[in-house]
Order: sequence, then C-alpha cells, then structure tokens
Amino acid sequence: MRRLFPVTYETAAQASGGTPEPDVTDREWGLGELAEAYAYPDRREPWLRGNMVSTLDGAAQHDGRSQPISSATDMRIFGVLRGLADVVVVGAQTVRQEGYRPARAREAFAELREAAGQGPAPAIAVVTASLDLDFSLPLFTSPLVPTLVLTGAAAAPDRVAAAEKAGAQVVIAGDGMGVDPARAVRALGELGLTRLLTEGGPRLLGQFVAGGVLDELCLTVSPMLAAGDAQRIAGGPSMAVPARFELVSLLEEAGFLYSRYRRS
Repeated sequence: MRRLFPVTYETAAQASGGTPEPDVTDREWGLGELAEAYAYPDRREPWLRGNMVSTLDGAAQHDGRSQPISSATDMRIFGVLRGLADVVVVGAQTVRQEGYRPARAREAFAELREAAGQGPAPAIAVVTASLDLDFSLPLFTSPLVPTLVLTGAAAAPDRVAAAEKAGAQVVIAGDGMGVDPARAVRALGELGLTRLLTEGGPRLLGQFVAGGVLDELCLTVSPMLAAGDAQRIAGGPSMAVPARFELVSLLEEAGFLYSRYRRS
C-alpha cells in the first residue's frame, strides 16, 4: 500500500527519483497505521462515516453481495473502520443479504478502544421500518453488546416486542413507519454513540445522503468491471443540488484505490 494523497514534499521527491518516505513506499501497512489514517475527528457531536466499495463502472455489488468486488486489504480496512466505531448502522436488507453477525472484540484494538472510552466492540444498529428480521439469528441472540433496532413510532407492536424479547434495544427514530435519518443520528448520539459507521446498503446510504447527515465517505474503488444492473453505492431519489465532498486521503494497492471524502 502507498499513499497518493495528500501530496507532500516527500511524495514529490519520490516521483523525482528521491528517497521514498515510509508512507509513500508500496508496502503492507500495519493495523495501527491504518487506524491512524482513518481516525475519527476529535469532536463530541456524532460523526457519520460511510464505507462502501464500487467497481470502475459503478457497481456496488455482484450477484447481490459486495464481497466479490472486494479484496483482502479492503476487508482489513473494513475491520479497522469497525474497530474505530461506536456503532455500525446497517439497513435491514443488507442484514438479510450479507448474513450479518455481531461485531467481535479484537485484541489489536482493545487498548485503543479502552483509551477512547469505548466498549470492547461496536454495537450493530439495524434500520428497519417493518422489523421483518429473523430475531433468532446470533446478531440478536448473542452479540457482545446489545444490537439496536432503529424504527419508527408506528412500527408493528408485535414486531417491536419480538425484537425486545430477543434482546435487542429498540430505538424510535421516526414519527411514522420509517426512520428519519437526522433523528437516527441524534438518537444514537444521545446514547453516547458518536463515532458512527454505516456499511449500507445503497438504499440506507442514499437516505443519509438525502438527509444531509453523511459527514464522510470511505470509498474503495475496485479495478473491476461488472456491467449488469447492479446498484450504485447510494440509491433513492436524486437531490436537487448534489452534495459536494472534498478528498482528504487516497491510498492505493494492487490497483484498488482507498479514498476518504469529507463534507466540504
């Protein structure tokens, strides 16, 4: 892996044949280096970060899953982003498609999480209007920290009861059936969960984008072409004025680009 951006004096020196600096040399980065590269801003308000992968032609999935267009390094970064987060926010459809399991404690992040006042692993928060979920899955029955279910005030009482019986914590984040993106972010912040990470799917990410609450996007660009009719990384209705983000970091390895964009 090597850093392509931000461009520094050392980066320019390497391009001119000078002595390469460690962060611009193509080598394997340790988990500590990746954790530093992807550190959350030092702030008390919630910060919502998205993490997605896309092919060169814009496909966010292949055969309904993201794994085929990913890589081993992409999965390492996936793990690092989870290791830094208080909570992972995910849509119900992604839970069903990707077979989500509870986040696990990782020894490599134990000291870092303890220093940040975090628990041993991030909570998983599932966004769902219908609560059409299998509450017998380990995600609900045996997580290290209780799984959260974000839903609307008009959610079916029997499904809410089923979620709570399974051990999930139900959080109301909308007045109707669905979840309001801004209210969801606030509700998680009020629970002390301010380092937010969403891994999709595309519909949920689109809702966060449309709601104006996405602060950062970590996008892996896979050097693959998929064609077909796969979803983009964000779905839903278009915005009247596209949201503008700025590039803050770009890493490369084996043709994969690992970028970070923040709200301008």
